[in-house]
Amino acid sequence: MRLPKDRDFVETVEGWFFCVVGYLHPPDRYTAYLKYTPASAGRWARGDIFYHRELPYYHVRNVMHTLEFLEREQPRYVWLDPIQGLRFSFVPRDAVARYYAPEQRRAEIRRRGPSDPLEADALAVISILAESAGLCEECFGIGGSILLGLHNPAFSDIDVIVYGCDNALRVKQALSPALPASLADLEHDPRARWRAEIAERFALNPERVTALERRRWNYVLYRNRYVSVHPTRQDSEIREVYGAHRYRALGPAAVEGIVSDARDSIFLPAVYALADVRFADGRSLPAIEIVSYEGLFCDVADEGDRVQARGLLEEVDGRDFRLVVGTGAVPDGGSLWRVDRG
Repeated sequence: MRLPKDRDFVETVEGWFFCVVGYLHPPDRYTAYLKYTPASAGRWARGDIFYHRELPYYHVRNVMHTLEFLEREQPRYVWLDPIQGLRFSFVPRDAVARYYAPEQRRAEIRRRGPSDPLEADALAVISILAESAGLCEECFGIGGSILLGLHNPAFSDIDVIVYGCDNALRVKQALSPALPASLADLEHDPRARWRAEIAERFALNPERVTALERRRWNYVLYRNRYVSVHPTRQDSEIREVYGAHRYRALGPAAVEGIVSDARDSIFLPAVYALADVRFADGRSLPAIEIVSYEGLFCDVADEGDRVQARGLLEEVDGRDFRLVVGTGAVPDGGSLWRVDRG
C-alpha cells in the first residue's frame, strides 16, 4: 500500500472532505485541513448532496478558521502533536470512511471513460503533459474537486498531480519557456487580480510579487480553463519517518542567507537548505532549513540565490534549526523571496 501523500483527500464518517498535507503523519491520524462539508445548497455537488467549500482559498488565516469550526463541531479532529509541536487538524484514521488517491482517480476515469467534458479535458491535459515531457500517464494523477467527484464542468478547474522530482522537472521544462501548442498562458486580467491578492495576503511589495509570478511555471490554460500542476513525492522520496525528529517552536524570526540546495523546493512543503544565515536581530548560523507549507513559495529560488524569509523558528532535536513559513504562529503566515546578490 502506498504512503499518504500531499494533496490526497480523506472523507470522514460525517461526509467532510479533508485535504492531506505533506508526508509526516502520526500512526493513527492524517495531517489534513478541512475543505468541503455537506450543505443544503452550493456550487459543488455529488449526486443529490451539495457541498460548501470551507476553505475559499488556501491561506493560514482561512485554515485557522476551519480549526475554529472543528473545535465547535468535532473537537477530536483538532490535536496538539507532541512530536511536531503543531496544533492542527489531524483526522483520526478510525474516522475515515474513504481515502482518495489522485493517480487512482486518473486510472478510473481512463478505464470507464469520462462522465462529463471536464473529466475529458483533465485526461487531455495529462496526455499533453505526458507527451511533451516524455512521460507515461501513470506518472500523473487528478486532484481537486474532480478527485472527489464534486466538480462542476461549468466552473471547476483542473488540478494535475505529477509524481516524482525528476518527472516534475521534466514537466517544468516542457512548460517553459514555451508552452505546448494546446496550452495557453494565463490572461492579463487574472494575472493582475492575482498580483493584487497576493500583495494583500502576504504583505509583499509589487516588485516581490512580480518576481514570484515570473517563477510560476505550473499554472496554464486549456480551452480557457484554469489548470494547475502540482509535484508530489513518490514513496521512495518520502525520507522522514514520523517520530524520527522532534520540533520545538522558538518564536517568529526573519533570516537572510544563500540557498545551498533547492531540489526539494518543488514539492509542498517546499524545503530549502540555507547557508551563511543572518538573522534580523544580528544572530548568525552556518546553516538552517526553510520549510514552506505555503504553496506560493514553492520553487521560487535556485541554488546560489540569496533569499530572505519570515516565519517560525524551530529547534530540531535540540541541535539544528529550521524556519517554517505558512504557519499560524505568524500573523500573515510568513513569506520568502529572492533578493539581489549585491
